[in-house]
Amino acid sequence: MSEVTDSRSQMRSRIVAVAARLLQQEGPTAVTTRGVAEAAGIQAPTIYRLFGDKDGLLDAVAEHVMAEYVSAKAETVRAASAADLDPVDDLRAGWQRQIAFGVANPALFRLLSDPDRVLLSPAAQSGKQVLETRVHRIAVAGRLRVGERHAVDLIQAAGIGVIQTLLGTPADARDPRLADSMFDAVLGRILTDVPVRADGATMAAAVAFRAVAPDLDALSAAERDLLTEWLDRAIATPPTPR
Repeated sequence: MSEVTDSRSQMRSRIVAVAARLLQQEGPTAVTTRGVAEAAGIQAPTIYRLFGDKDGLLDAVAEHVMAEYVSAKAETVRAASAADLDPVDDLRAGWQRQIAFGVANPALFRLLSDPDRVLLSPAAQSGKQVLETRVHRIAVAGRLRVGERHAVDLIQAAGIGVIQTLLGTPADARDPRLADSMFDAVLGRILTDVPVRADGATMAAAVAFRAVAPDLDALSAAERDLLTEWLDRAIATPPTPR
């Protein structure tokens, strides 16, 4: 039984690898059951048996490519944390890699732009967790002046918009400064270096405190939950400038 399972797994991996190559080189229209079967040297019914239909195969390909990419991203974040690299510099490097990946893989990007696919994709959710980790490091450093969730949503929305804009523009007409300009605009909204106003300092302190509140072992679980609730409310309602 184990040999049968291994053989099935190997065949599935082989088909996914072939389909991923076709997707990158020729786009989603090339990923047909017939085309993939011919390229993999198998019969089309094998694909139906393993993946159900073309959509099932595309889902498997998108998940495979994203999982490999996200695994590399997660390792980069772990290394940055271990080396105590500046969290903002780490976020910028991650942003640049994400934009480059999206532009280099337009077919995959369009597949994963489908909200339904994203919600069902473990790799896409893992990718968001990597971004959340990066933003959390900034919050712990006291550099974030908005809530972590809001910052993550802003970065994601900006990144998707930049990639869509670049992909929708002829390669020779693309603005090479667009990605950096958008990232700097987002940083201007979410970061505080040295607060120059009391309300800025208050918000940065609240966000930093919220980032570490779950780790305050001297408090009971109920107390930590209550503290977190208070801080979330404070962050969601910025102080009135005085």
